[in-house]
Amino acid sequence: MRDSGNRSDGAHLAVDTRRLRREYRARRGPAVTALDDVSIEVEQGEVHGLLGPNGAGKSTLMKILSTVLLPTSGSAYVLGHDLVTEYRRIRPLLGIVFGGERGLYPRLTARQNLRYWAALYGMSTKKGLARTDALLDELGLAERADDRVETYSVGMRQRLHLARGIIGDPRVLLLDEPTNGLDPLAAHQLRELIRRLAGEGRTILLATHDLAEAEVLCDRVTMINHGRVIAAEAPKNLARLMSRQERVRVRADAGLLDRVRALTGVLGVEPAGDGTAVISVDGQEAVSTVLAFVVAEGVTDVRTELPGLEEVYLQLVHHNQQRSVVNR
Repeated sequence: MRDSGNRSDGAHLAVDTRRLRREYRARRGPAVTALDDVSIEVEQGEVHGLLGPNGAGKSTLMKILSTVLLPTSGSAYVLGHDLVTEYRRIRPLLGIVFGGERGLYPRLTARQNLRYWAALYGMSTKKGLARTDALLDELGLAERADDRVETYSVGMRQRLHLARGIIGDPRVLLLDEPTNGLDPLAAHQLRELIRRLAGEGRTILLATHDLAEAEVLCDRVTMINHGRVIAAEAPKNLARLMSRQERVRVRADAGLLDRVRALTGVLGVEPAGDGTAVISVDGQEAVSTVLAFVVAEGVTDVRTELPGLEEVYLQLVHHNQQRSVVNR
């Protein structure tokens, strides 16, 4: 069942979800909740990231917004249109790039693939040809346009996926892990293309598990874990949160590590499985203190590192739980 509450005016938003929930029911056992009370607002013209580890619920949310799945409850709107009752009006406004093997026909050429999708969007033959040629040239595929897609590299396929996603000139573009599996050069090239599309004024919703990618591309990000929204922030704020949890990894003997434990700002020293120890500290000043101390003691195998996203999620979850208890 969907929410029966009245909708406020969110027509100015590109994407507006209200307490969205999605459950998968198996024949045996309890239902599995993929999304739980997800509320997100994405402004028109914004590049908005959905940031979370694999299994967080990002792809489920993308499938709902692309009208592939229905929500179990809650509501969702794209450019002011109800996703359940007005899906026919929404679909022409969307471009969808899920990547992988979906959406491309490997035995057809790139040109044939794009002409086929142009026809599905209702373009005339003349307009479809012109649009296809323009995109093949823009995305650097013109020289291989008449080769079968099955002969393409992973990076070329992802560029073709992007071309397919924008051939209908969508106002909202959904990108689900678009750089996943790409080598660094191909990923960089694809990010440049996404930046160019954002510069054209499109709204882009980008699902990723890569904070660095979100920081480069996104105006704002929503962090999702276990199907729930943990935080919605500008990427630089998340980067600052991670930098506050920076720690020092060092290879040193037990005696030196005991002395490190006594330093101001050191929260703990934990041995790692590779023979190093991880020193947790309280802020950047403590990082500098630890580095100066171990280097002065002649240690050369030392480096700083940031926590993983999962650790940041856990910190945020813990913070949210503490705040809920205080507010009761």
